Amino acid sequence: MRPQGLLLFALGASALHIPIQDLEAHLLPERSSNLHLSPLPDDNLHPRQSCENTPTSRNCWGDFSVDTNYYDKTPVAGRTVEYWLSVQQGPCAPDGVQRTCMTFNGTIPGPTLFADWGDTIVIHVTNNMATNGTAIHWHGLRQSSSVLYDGVPGVTQCPIAPGTSLTYRFRVTQYGSTWYHSHFSLQYSEGLFGGMIFNGPATADYDEDLGVLFLQDWSHTESFTLWNTAKLGAPPSLETGLINGTNTWDCATQDPANPSCTSGGAKKEIIFTPGTKYRLRLVNVAIDGKFQFSIDGHSLTVIANDLVPIVPFTTDSLEITIGQRYDVIVEANATPGDYWLRAGWIQTCSMNNNPANMTAIVRYDASSTSDPTSASTITPSTNCLDEPAANLVPHLSLDVTNPTSNITREDLSFVFDSYFKWTINTSSLLLDWAHPTLENILDGTSIFPTEYNVVQVQPTTGTSNGSVPEWAVLVIQDMSNIGLAHPIHLHGHDFWILSQTPAAQFDPATSPASFDLTNPPRRDVATLPGNGYLAIAFLLDNPGAWLTHCHIAWHASQGLSLEFVESQKDIVVSAADEAVFRGTCDAWRSWELSNPFEQDDSGI
Repeated sequence: MRPQGLLLFALGASALHIPIQDLEAHLLPERSSNLHLSPLPDDNLHPRQSCENTPTSRNCWGDFSVDTNYYDKTPVAGRTVEYWLSVQQGPCAPDGVQRTCMTFNGTIPGPTLFADWGDTIVIHVTNNMATNGTAIHWHGLRQSSSVLYDGVPGVTQCPIAPGTSLTYRFRVTQYGSTWYHSHFSLQYSEGLFGGMIFNGPATADYDEDLGVLFLQDWSHTESFTLWNTAKLGAPPSLETGLINGTNTWDCATQDPANPSCTSGGAKKEIIFTPGTKYRLRLVNVAIDGKFQFSIDGHSLTVIANDLVPIVPFTTDSLEITIGQRYDVIVEANATPGDYWLRAGWIQTCSMNNNPANMTAIVRYDASSTSDPTSASTITPSTNCLDEPAANLVPHLSLDVTNPTSNITREDLSFVFDSYFKWTINTSSLLLDWAHPTLENILDGTSIFPTEYNVVQVQPTTGTSNGSVPEWAVLVIQDMSNIGLAHPIHLHGHDFWILSQTPAAQFDPATSPASFDLTNPPRRDVATLPGNGYLAIAFLLDNPGAWLTHCHIAWHASQGLSLEFVESQKDIVVSAADEAVFRGTCDAWRSWELSNPFEQDDSGI
């Protein structure tokens, strides 16, 4: 068994070992596919490159470019990138207040995982927690031909039992910025997440890559304790927030009676060199909240959303909801000094007790220790929806064709029985971790439990690989009359946003006429407007069992989710992958026999 503190890149017959703490120093600069850590044994696997990805040609990627249709074509990199992750539980103090956290390899966030577009990535996850199962989702990845590794307990796998491991293996068919996180109940809100960077082309030039920047809300009380309040219907207001897993907390004035408060936190600091263009990869990993990100004195050039390159646009601030990612370029062109970087919590969308403290520092002088005196010039947003659709124009233009032949409408409401639950068409998601949906499929079952909220979709041609693309359209109509916005995430697909209509009813006879079909925004998380509807389209090109859910952690636990079982008869898994799947389930069921685990939420 390899030490958990090491990472191995398998390159043909050779390998390079790098201590986990040195990952970013070694790998943060982008590696275009003509730069290798060691030679490949067969040059035919890695053909001579036609262009290089450099600060003045970020649109290039060897024989490919940002103009390549990445849904159809993927570079053959001939390389496997391998990581080891340990899921742990223990003491932490990310802002100076001691509590218990769940982490990957002992840090919040966990280590950033790097690969090139076209690589195969292998990730060994060991559950070193004593009393919790876990499962890891690779957010936004389509998992074409690798549905068993999507990482949803009760859907694509059984949980990883304490003291056991699961190896996730999939091809990197996309490029850009995303994150990985536990999909087991509320675990990601306890710190169990990390970044993923898949190097590839971009729609604008920049000099240096600063990596992933996580924005999150944070409580000094564990989420599983707060769940006792949240499941009554009204979510608790958390104390503060973190930027890349760190912040400060003034114990003397904010928590003087708390013996766990040490005032030992720190602000995240970023050093700028004048004239340099920096790429930042923003991710909202909040439990419940939306951010309006900005850096005093600087503008942002936005080049991608949710692993989709977009036509660049410039703004002073950027609104980002839970699960969404934006890649931005910031030019260091302000008067040298110290500036506040602001997460920008939007209080009208959800409450937080200390939103103004969600800040980091940009410095032009690395030796400076002063707090910035800069002031924000942006207008605070009260909007709980997404960035305007007119800003989010995909660089690769793809239209939606014939979207009205396969429309599924699902109504959102709620019930209050043993606790507050969201319902989709009167049913609240409740999964059985020990008997996931894919086990039913592999066993030839065609009937799924009602609580699994399964919607079956199938191309009319009878195959998901027909020459004419076929679409499914999902319309979620908010009938709750509560008026909350919900960030909806679809697994296994990018989707095309046809309509986001606040305070309106979807009419199947007339509403489709207003669908945006000409290169609409394309991503994997979009907001359902309160008391309105969200209409999204996705191609029926990826057979599997795919979760669709609200990414507010409380709402996911309260059952706001459904499953698409797509092209069930076309779902194919290898014998080796099926053996891994069944072994994981056997291990979980065996552990549960002697360690009964009380599931008191939906399971996701």
